[in-house]
This record gives sequence, C-alpha cells and structure tokens, in this order.
Amino acid sequence: MTDKKKISAQKMNVDLATQVLNQLPTPVFAVNNDMEIIFMNKPGQDLLGMELDDILGSHCYTLMQSHHCETPECRMQLARETGKTCTARNEINIDGRLTPIEYTAAPLFDDNGELIGGLEYAIDITERVRDEKRLREQSRTIQEISTPAISLWDGIVVLPVLGVVDSLRAKQMMNTMLLKIKETSAKTIILDIQGVAAVDTAVANHLIKITKATKLMGCRCIISGMSPAVAESLVHLGIDLGDVATNSTLRDALGDAFTLMSLEVKKTK
Repeated sequence: MTDKKKISAQKMNVDLATQVLNQLPTPVFAVNNDMEIIFMNKPGQDLLGMELDDILGSHCYTLMQSHHCETPECRMQLARETGKTCTARNEINIDGRLTPIEYTAAPLFDDNGELIGGLEYAIDITERVRDEKRLREQSRTIQEISTPAISLWDGIVVLPVLGVVDSLRAKQMMNTMLLKIKETSAKTIILDIQGVAAVDTAVANHLIKITKATKLMGCRCIISGMSPAVAESLVHLGIDLGDVATNSTLRDALGDAFTLMSLEVKKTK
C-alpha cells in the first residue's frame, strides 16, 4: 500500500471511529495530561448543551462540576495515576441540574505506550437511583410493619412478633425496641412471641440478647406468648433464659408489668 493510500485509510478509520462514538447512547470524552478535553462525542455535547469548538481545550472539571472533580475521588485522575480502569458513582451538575451517573475512566496511551491522557464514559443512572430509593422506602415500611412497637400504657411498650425470627429480623427488633425505649422512657417492654411458630437455639439466643440490651437501657423486658410447645422446645434444647421474665399470655405479662411499676388497676363503680 502506498503512503497516500495508508493516510487515506487512517483518515477513514478515524472518521469511522468518530461516527461510532457519536452514535453511542452515552457521553464519551477524552482529556490530555492537563485534564483538558481533547474529544467529546455528540451525546456528551448534547448533555452539556455546548458546541464541540467551545468544549475542546476546556478543563473537564469546569464543565462537569461533579462531587469528584478536583478531589482524590476523581476516577479520571486515578486511572491516569494507576494505569487501571476505574468505575464509580457520581453526580454531575449541569447548569444547576444534578444528574446521578456511573462513570468509568481509563488511561489513554499513544502508539508508543506513553500516557497522553484519559478516556471516560458516563451512564445516566437516574432511573436506577429512583428505583433504589423506592426499594429502600418499601423495605423501611415493611420493617416498620413487621416490628411495630406499641406504647400500651405510660411506661409500658409492647412489641408483638409474628413469623420467623432470623439474625436480620432480630437486629431490627432490637433497634426498634431500643429506639422506642429512648422515645417513650419506657420502664417495661413486653416482647410477645405468640405469633412465632417455633423457637430454636438461634431464636432463643436472639431473644436473650434483646432482653439484655433493654436491661442496659434501664428497662425490664417480659417475654409473653410462651406456648406449651415453645416451652417444651426450650427445655429439650437445654436453653436457659436466665432471669428473663416469661408469661404464657399478654394479659399476664401486662399484669406483671403493672406490678413491677407499682401500678394497680381497679374497676370503677
């Protein structure tokens, strides 16, 4: 191939590469070692709302104004320093409009292997962030429903427990109880496990930890709803609940709570 044909072929390759990058549905840009933009595809120009001539030569951080710009968190800078591809979440600020993105930066080398800058592409993750927020809110709602701490009387809180108690659920129960104790200055809390079908060693250990934590908050804990089957299981498993007060019914537990707080309920005439 003659030199003229080689030059022509190289130009065709550059033109084709530019067309390909311009048709990608996400912003792509490259910077030199001074972090000045030397290329930006069409979606990147559209995102900034600027013409390419006005973009080229500008420092990328002056246009993106993201949380990572000009900080050690900048993945473009990190990619250039380490020679490795780096990915992170970020948020860019275009004319006061914040857009969550996930961006990947990679070092840019010339044909001789010399570092000449960096390459970066970004994906708009607005929908993903919105979905994650919705899931967190749903999870928080489910958690609140599954562990409803109820102020039954002045200084007395009841936490009815339904279903399976695993490590995560036990942690949620403990957090809920401790927060409720702090909010209400409760002196007695009743953990009603009538809705728990089975109690094994793990569940019993969770319950013991919860009662110990409440005790540290200056609050007595009573476990109610202790069915014959559950009591028999605890005996067979050799589990000792120690000095944890237990009752078979919530009514009995409430009576004990009144006694502990020196309260007396009388019928009015």
